[in-house]
Amino acid sequence: MSVKTEFDPKNMPFRRLGPSGLRVPVFSLGGWLTLGGTVVGDPVKEIVKVAFEHGINMFDTAEGYAKGHSEVEMGRVIKELGYRRSDLVITTKLFFGTRTGPNDTGLSRKHIIEGTQESLNRLGLDYVDVLFAHRPDYTTPMEEIVRAFNYVIEKGWAFYWATSEWSARDIEEAHHVAEKLNLIPPIAEQCQHHMFHRERPEKEYAPIYKKYSIGTTVWSALASGLLTGKYNNGIPADSRFAAHSDFFKDTMKSLNEEEGLSKISKVQALSKLAETELGCSVTHLALAWIAKNPNTSTVILGASKPEQVVDNLKALDVIPKLTPEILDKIEAILQNKPAPTPTFGRPSLDAYGRL
Repeated sequence: MSVKTEFDPKNMPFRRLGPSGLRVPVFSLGGWLTLGGTVVGDPVKEIVKVAFEHGINMFDTAEGYAKGHSEVEMGRVIKELGYRRSDLVITTKLFFGTRTGPNDTGLSRKHIIEGTQESLNRLGLDYVDVLFAHRPDYTTPMEEIVRAFNYVIEKGWAFYWATSEWSARDIEEAHHVAEKLNLIPPIAEQCQHHMFHRERPEKEYAPIYKKYSIGTTVWSALASGLLTGKYNNGIPADSRFAAHSDFFKDTMKSLNEEEGLSKISKVQALSKLAETELGCSVTHLALAWIAKNPNTSTVILGASKPEQVVDNLKALDVIPKLTPEILDKIEAILQNKPAPTPTFGRPSLDAYGRL
C-alpha cells in the first residue's frame, strides 16, 4: 500500500507506555460510543484525519464497541487515508464479544485467540500494538489468561497486552503468574480517571505503579462531558448523555440530587479558576490535570466532530501552567483527594529521600 500521508507529531509530547519501550502520544483518540456507533461513514474519516494531522497516532477501540462496528470503521478509514502502519499505535480490547454464545465473551483461551483473530479481521490489520483485557474474568484461571495473551504475542498478532478496569489485586496476580511461568505480563491499565473518580487510579494502583511501572491509558477524563460544563444547566439535546440516555440514566438522575449538584458547583468553581488564572476552559484544565499525572501514559479523547479534537488539544498548553499553587487551588475546590496510606503513628520519612 502506498503511503499517502507522512506522520508529523507537531508539538505532541510522547511518553512510554508503562515499562515498555513503546512511545504513545499524551493524547490519543478512542472510539467508545462514537466511532462506529453514533458516528459512521465520512465523519469518522474526518475525525481520524484531523487527529493524525495534529500529532495523534494512537487509536483505541474494542470488539465490544458498537458490536465490532467501531473496529470496522477505524480499520476502513486507516486504509482509505493511506497511513503507514508503523506510524500508528492501534489498540483494541477483548471481553464483551460481538455475539452472546457461551464462549463468545470473557477471557478464556478460546475467546482470547478467536476474538483476536476476529478483531484483526474487522480492522483489516495483521496485528495490533496493544491488546487489552477489557475486564477481569473471574470464571477463568489467571494462568490460562496470561498464557493466552502470551500466545497471541508470540504469534505476532499483538506486541503487548494490558488490562482495563482490573483491580490492583488482579493485576498483581497476573504479574505473579507471568513471573512464575516466565511469561509476558501486562504493561498498562485502561482505567477511568477524572477529577471526580480518583480512589482507584490514585490510591489503589499506587503500589503497582511503584512495583511494575504500570502506565494508564485514561478513559472518560472529562467524566463523559460533565467536566466541560455543558451539563451545568440541564441536558443539551446534542450531548453524550442525551444520545445515550439509557446508558447514562443513573448519572443523569444524580445531577438533580445532592451529589450531582455538588459536582456541578465544583465544575463552576473550576471554570472560574481556569478562565481567570489560566486563560483556558474547564475542559482544557480537566484534560491537562489528568495528563499532568506522571502515571498517565496517554489520555484517550472521545469526539463526534473533528473540531472537538482540535479544541481538546489546547490542553497541551495548559499542562506546564499547572504549578503546585494551581494544583493546590484545584484540590481546595475538589475536596476529594484520596487519603494517604495509614502509617499508624509512625513519623514521616525525609521528603528528600527515597520514600
